Amino acid sequence: MYTDAPNHVVDAANGVRYAYRRCGPSGSQPPLLMLHHFRGTLDSWDPALVNALATERDVIAFDNAGVGLSTGRTPRTIAETAVDTLAFMTAIGVRQADLLGFSMGGYTAQELALLRPAAVRRLVLAATAPRGGPGVPGRPDDVFARADVDQPSLEDYLYAFFNHTESSQRSGLEFLGRYIEREHDRDLPAGRAARQAQYQAMTEWGVPEHGALRRLSAIRQPALVVHGDNDFVIPPGASRLLAGLLPDARVRTYPDSGHGFLFQHHEEVARDVLAFLAEAP
Repeated sequence: MYTDAPNHVVDAANGVRYAYRRCGPSGSQPPLLMLHHFRGTLDSWDPALVNALATERDVIAFDNAGVGLSTGRTPRTIAETAVDTLAFMTAIGVRQADLLGFSMGGYTAQELALLRPAAVRRLVLAATAPRGGPGVPGRPDDVFARADVDQPSLEDYLYAFFNHTESSQRSGLEFLGRYIEREHDRDLPAGRAARQAQYQAMTEWGVPEHGALRRLSAIRQPALVVHGDNDFVIPPGASRLLAGLLPDARVRTYPDSGHGFLFQHHEEVARDVLAFLAEAP
């Protein structure tokens, strides 16, 4: 499904032409909008995860401005990234969505829920952290150095995204096998300018600020906070702090996994997310 989903483009009122893919049944439910991690593109999502979600939900993935196949300038703050996301939603005619924000995408999801509450029904916040929290971001220099190279190697990706155990590393190899299944119409990698802008946005988000933490009390949507138990990029404690500050949140931890836990445990994550999204109000 996702491996064969065509690349679409839409012109937004802000002058950006956004690239996106869409799969799954359309219907009365709000679509599930996927917000990706640092340097992530349309091809960064695990096809197995998206396919499982798309059995029940209309799933939309897109490239933010200046990333991959989308035109424009990459936002340099998370607030601007949330505005960018709203511009895309408006362009494709989506007034309200469920959000699955992964890592930096989780920052955007929180900001979007604060900026335009009516645009968000439910939140899935994966391997992410609250703005201004202590130790956010918690990535060691060696992890980020591997994530920010022009052409990450197999070893770089496995080191940053998966736990340093035999079972988790094997799951990482299995994910990378799925990653290369799409042979045609692949997305472009995030360029250096886009990565620098995203790094600036993440750095600004991570500046300790107690007042920023208090803002989370204004997010009233139900939230599912999910993370791996040994994440080297976003400390698990940051996810637990986030859940504790949100008025209506629950936490789910996945064992023997790192930042890419939702690819390692894609079947279980999909079941948990779909069950959460299907709950009665």
